[in-house]
Amino acid sequence: MSKNDAQNKSPDNDTDTNPKTHKTIKSFVLRQGRVTRAQQYALDNHWQAYGIDYSEQPLSLETLFNNHNETIVEIGFGNGESLLQQAKNQPEFNFIGIEVHGPGVGRLLHHAHNDAVHNIKVIRHDAVDVFKHQLINNTLRQVQLFFPDPWHKKRHHKRRIIKSDFITLIHNRLKPDGFFHMATDWQHYANQMLTQMDTAEGFKNTSGAGNFSKTKAARCETKFERRGLKLGHGVWDLIYKKQ
Repeated sequence: MSKNDAQNKSPDNDTDTNPKTHKTIKSFVLRQGRVTRAQQYALDNHWQAYGIDYSEQPLSLETLFNNHNETIVEIGFGNGESLLQQAKNQPEFNFIGIEVHGPGVGRLLHHAHNDAVHNIKVIRHDAVDVFKHQLINNTLRQVQLFFPDPWHKKRHHKRRIIKSDFITLIHNRLKPDGFFHMATDWQHYANQMLTQMDTAEGFKNTSGAGNFSKTKAARCETKFERRGLKLGHGVWDLIYKKQ
């Protein structure tokens, strides 16, 4: 899901949906990489404070955070740097980060604990399952998808997470007037997102149909954004409001 895993993707792992296996195509390939001592310590010792175990039981956000603040969910937060900074900058919101990459989860737990940031929680699981089972309709202020794996080869485009079914799922989970904010440094993916979202029922492009956002709003610069800019890539933000 996050670009942490993009460099490790393998075409041999494609599994199309079929009636025999009932397996679905994933938008990520799980390659964990090296976990540092600090990250492993955080996974072992800080999960209880910051982690949300996956289950098919719906979450009560008010109980989870012990407040009535609105909640923002980020899909695929990578190493957690930008999400943690956003949580620091916006203490009036609750944040849930979803990520499958172990070192990234460990890093976020480590720094959240060290910086005493308490308005953030982490789920280490497939975002599609989390949205289907753990998140409830009309409960989220904003959903964020920043620099997802672009799956740039044409034969892998089927792995891209932005599909009509998932767009509908996000729409259902957002509160009325909630926002879906996306960003990518791959122009082809940006154009695909724009086309799909502009025609998605129940969403309005905040910059007008056919236009990318001229602002990244409260989004903090990410590691992958900096890398892309150094390589001469553009960056495209898309912000949609639930109608």
